[in-house]
Amino acid sequence: MSDRNWLNNINCQNCSISQLCLPYTLDNSSLDKLDNIIERKRPYHKGELIFQAGEPLRSLYAVRSGSFKSYTVSNDGDAQITAFHLPGDLIGFDSVHSNNYTSFAEALETSMVCEIPYSSLETLSDQLPLLRRQMMRLMSSEISADKQMLSLLNNKSAEQRLATFLLDFSERFKSRGLSSKEFRLSMTRAEIGNYLGLTVETVSRLLSKLHKEAAIQVDGKFILLRDVDRLQSIAGVQLRACATS
Repeated sequence: MSDRNWLNNINCQNCSISQLCLPYTLDNSSLDKLDNIIERKRPYHKGELIFQAGEPLRSLYAVRSGSFKSYTVSNDGDAQITAFHLPGDLIGFDSVHSNNYTSFAEALETSMVCEIPYSSLETLSDQLPLLRRQMMRLMSSEISADKQMLSLLNNKSAEQRLATFLLDFSERFKSRGLSSKEFRLSMTRAEIGNYLGLTVETVSRLLSKLHKEAAIQVDGKFILLRDVDRLQSIAGVQLRACATS
């Protein structure tokens, strides 16, 4: 099957991660209307940008496969990673208030997205109350995640930040029907450090420490959580229990 035909066969009804995205709670008729405005294009390859800060808001992007990072750039040219996006996440919500993208969105690996033109989405959400409610739910979730990130950077030690980061990704993979204990992190150690406000040396040292303590097992970008209770203790919070998958 050609790439074009394969893309044409993708729709919200047969998407395995639709429960994480805009289609959540929509009936088949509403899903058909949403499908009609969604654009599905070629893959984005590692390092490619979906959009850049300052560009007019055109679309929201639902990650279908792969992963992305969002980051801002200061006047001095320093980049700050603000989020990592996995399948089911929507990218671009932080730009709705200004009608311009406020950050950069870059592929961490070969990835696919569903592009949702924002003007069409606004029109459709006026017709579909459940869709508008889902948009509000996702916006609220993003605000909550931003607050948690600020708390993470302001109140935790370096080791607590890293443990919390690993537990957070564990939960995110679990919600996608994947293993919560063994997963691949597509970002580099430097990108993790940038996100957590740590140096790459600190991230590498702490990963090695947790590995030696048998809390985790590290094999390149693959992580195995061997002692979730230990990680929760380090993080200083009791997150939802990780699955045994």
